[in-house]
Amino acid sequence: MRKCRVGLVGAGGVAQRHARVLAGFDDTELVGVTDVRPEAAAALAAAHDTRTFNDADELLTAGPDAVYVCVPPFAHGPVEETVVAAGVPMFVEKPVAVDLVTAERVADLVARRGLLTAVGHHWRYLPVVEQARELLAGRPIRMVSGAWLDKVPPVDWWSRRERSGGPVVEQAAHVLDLIRVLAGEATEVTAYGDGAPPPVDGADIDSVTAATVRFAGGAVGTLSAACVLGWKHRAGLEILADGLALTLTEDGLLVRDAEGERRIPADPEAARVAVDRAFVDAVRGVGDDIRVPYAEALATHRFALAVADSARTGRTVRLGAPREAAVDVTGVTVDA
Repeated sequence: MRKCRVGLVGAGGVAQRHARVLAGFDDTELVGVTDVRPEAAAALAAAHDTRTFNDADELLTAGPDAVYVCVPPFAHGPVEETVVAAGVPMFVEKPVAVDLVTAERVADLVARRGLLTAVGHHWRYLPVVEQARELLAGRPIRMVSGAWLDKVPPVDWWSRRERSGGPVVEQAAHVLDLIRVLAGEATEVTAYGDGAPPPVDGADIDSVTAATVRFAGGAVGTLSAACVLGWKHRAGLEILADGLALTLTEDGLLVRDAEGERRIPADPEAARVAVDRAFVDAVRGVGDDIRVPYAEALATHRFALAVADSARTGRTVRLGAPREAAVDVTGVTVDA
């Protein structure tokens, strides 16, 4: 195809970012936008000289080659089902849902259709992630510590558990995704929330969450999440291996070993461009660098929900346990 014709479902901040990136590609054309808020869709469409549509079904009549689904966590599901049924390659922003049932249903539909998908875990496109993997090669990982310490974002749905999933699901998913990449799969999570929502009208999420994690490879770890600050304080992870300490954030990798300390910088904006570039190239059939297809994002989502569910119930969550065990409404197995 000469150009990749892309439709956007959603017109919020993340959709606006993707639209800016896509509009900068010579081989990509924005064919339309839809949003439940018509004024938001109209503003984004006007900014990129494209059309608005009433809903995803109408957007698909324009014949896009790909669709970006950039909706809040609680709105995932119906849109993806519509796009998958049409057989159109799909980029989904994280988190892929607010629960596990929805995400597993979409993943099953994607697998049955054999659909090309990608999910917006753009941290995977930071070159320092691959450098960290190379440094860790052959060294047993002993401990992983992840953190996302931030503020409450300025959107009304974010502070409601049933609409965002909470800070671990909506914010810390990037960190959990890289923990999986570098330390392997988690097998057991025990988490605690403070039970006190941030000072925002209607909030019912925990202000802070702390979790301990066991990994299949033998490592142990922690995760800390907070939304009580007025700024983004820290987001990233630390890894301790034999003779090696790594600190990885969106803007660089700090390495400490027997040779001393050195910092390798990273450009988060370049990673945000790279994740879109890889998807467009795959749709056009000229590239194969999608690092997080939907099924892979589902594994990260399951990890995040395990932490959130343990904090909510006060019980240990064992990932990969038999489904006939006690199952919470999120679909994550917990200890009885």
